Amino acid sequence: MTQLNGKIALITGAAGGFGEGIARLFVAQGARVMIADLDGVKAAKVAGELGSAARAVACDVSKSADVQAAVQACVDAFGIPDIVVNNAGTTHRNQPMLDVDEATFDRVFNVNVKSIFHMTHAVLPLMRQRRQGSIINVGSTAGIRPRPGLTWYNASKGAVNLLTKSMAAELGADNIRVNAICPVMGATGLIEQFLGGADTPESRAKVVAGIPLGRLSTPDDVAQAALYLASDASSFITGIELPVDGGRTI
Repeated sequence: MTQLNGKIALITGAAGGFGEGIARLFVAQGARVMIADLDGVKAAKVAGELGSAARAVACDVSKSADVQAAVQACVDAFGIPDIVVNNAGTTHRNQPMLDVDEATFDRVFNVNVKSIFHMTHAVLPLMRQRRQGSIINVGSTAGIRPRPGLTWYNASKGAVNLLTKSMAAELGADNIRVNAICPVMGATGLIEQFLGGADTPESRAKVVAGIPLGRLSTPDDVAQAALYLASDASSFITGIELPVDGGRTI
């Protein structure tokens, strides 16, 4: 039995990495999925591979008009989304905090935090019409147990983790659940930024040494957590930070 039969999902940053993993699992579990990504070509490629249950839209999540258009594209293609996954994210290079310039700081907060502001404005009125919804924000272990070198990124993910709880408290009366997934580092397109240098076995080993289960996260790890939070199995779960981290935040 598939867990998301009849559900409609909108996933940002879904042309690769964690977002692509979530999109693929959601389709396999019966959902129809709108793949929103800054790279419209890659998004269209993923949607094409997933068939009629997926569509793609180019979207810069830091821009209100783009997010509004992505939500409208979802409504036009499939209907009002039951599930929104705010997965799109970026970081600055791992470096001393004073070496990060203002433009980079602004981009990190615009993509990681302000994007959720834009998405909430675009989708919440629709979810309220139906008095249901599951919003999943992809936070990070960086917002729970930060480490030096990624200070401004850590702060952005701390904001995501906390706003998730505040949204959950406010939207419970509307029967809209809001939860955060907090992955540890994975082998995604941002790994060299997180590492602050070349992606080598040695540099990965330093990260893995701090993860009790002994490996990085994978898109499937994050997708399985998202599936639970999107499905009716978690109908009484809201406001949690779910570390998908192999024990990193212990």
